[in-house]
Amino acid sequence: MGNKKLIGPISQLLTLDKLPLKGALKDEQLEIVFRAGILLDGDKILRVGSWTELKKDFPEAELAELDGSYVAMPGMIDCHTHICFGGSRAKDFAMRNSGKTYLEIAQAGGGIWDTVTETRKLSLEELARITAKNANRHLAEGVTTIEVKSGYGLSLEEELKMLRAIQKADGSTPVDLIATCLAAHMKPRDFEGSNTSYLNLISAQLFPVLLEEKLCKRMDAFVEKSAFSPEEITPYLLKAKEFGFDLTVHADQFTTGGSAVAIAVGAKSADHLEASTEKEINLLVKSDTIAVALPGASIGLGCAFTPARKILDQGGALAIASDWNPGSAPMGDLLAQASILAAFEKLSTAEVFAAITFRAAAALGLADRGKLSSGMLADFVLFPTADYREILYHQGKLKPAEVWKKGKRL
Repeated sequence: MGNKKLIGPISQLLTLDKLPLKGALKDEQLEIVFRAGILLDGDKILRVGSWTELKKDFPEAELAELDGSYVAMPGMIDCHTHICFGGSRAKDFAMRNSGKTYLEIAQAGGGIWDTVTETRKLSLEELARITAKNANRHLAEGVTTIEVKSGYGLSLEEELKMLRAIQKADGSTPVDLIATCLAAHMKPRDFEGSNTSYLNLISAQLFPVLLEEKLCKRMDAFVEKSAFSPEEITPYLLKAKEFGFDLTVHADQFTTGGSAVAIAVGAKSADHLEASTEKEINLLVKSDTIAVALPGASIGLGCAFTPARKILDQGGALAIASDWNPGSAPMGDLLAQASILAAFEKLSTAEVFAAITFRAAAALGLADRGKLSSGMLADFVLFPTADYREILYHQGKLKPAEVWKKGKRL
């Protein structure tokens, strides 16, 4: 009884409830509660509705009265990041912008392997500290759940170090960190043997430890010419599925093939999709695999955006994530990137908000967040404005005035 808390009055509360998981959305479909209140019971939402009525119906609730105009929406969910890493790739970025190719940068000591080298130098404690620091920056900008990948260790020992660091960081920040094993990021340069023998080693020796130590429930792989072919990666992903891992795939970033693998193995999501054509979009929208656009990578690499408009118009489920990583997506600002993607792909505000809340939650297999309704986690943000359209209009510059995580104001 004494655990109830009532927050308000809120100028506009966007529940994002009753919206479909798939397909295009119009702003008129947004359920908006005016002069609203959010009633919390511990870390869950008990009810949302009229501030006046909630105050009358629950006189025992502790009041957190707001002074000024606010828009409330669910805490943002970033379903694809690489925020556990060492070093910087500023040199790569400068070389790329001056016209050097991916291959030339890699030959000059850049690329993923540079980050692997720098990440391996760090202790578990240092990595955990970096991860928590990045997560807290995201949290201050309204992101309350963050997926975090390994993939810069690329050996049994180093991948375990990364995933243990993510677990440690999760315990030291209020944000929920959802760990994903990306040991199949590329074959490590110091591994003597074929791509397949590397994947066999990982699945035989790493998978059991991940389950034993409860380090992650998700497995990812990079399907690309510079990483693993569809033929090489499929048995690995199926093996991960046998172990009980949820799957996601880095798909169709530079060449196609990855999204077909994601669909075939029943992956929760196919992420990137910048190279996807009508054929890939058609397969995706007919599947239960969620398409995840990563505009940060398009901005960082100076390449085309994911065909988000086509995916939605054909009935697909679209999430948007930051891909925050030291190489191709160093900005790590989910709201700014989503706003930019919206301008280029002509996405409605409803489509963008859905893509960074409940549709992103679905890509992570989480059904307890991403909407403001009874029984959901009390993860929400308050923007200092009376009009929800201002949020994307300022393209990431309008920051939340308050962030609430599991019923606590941070």
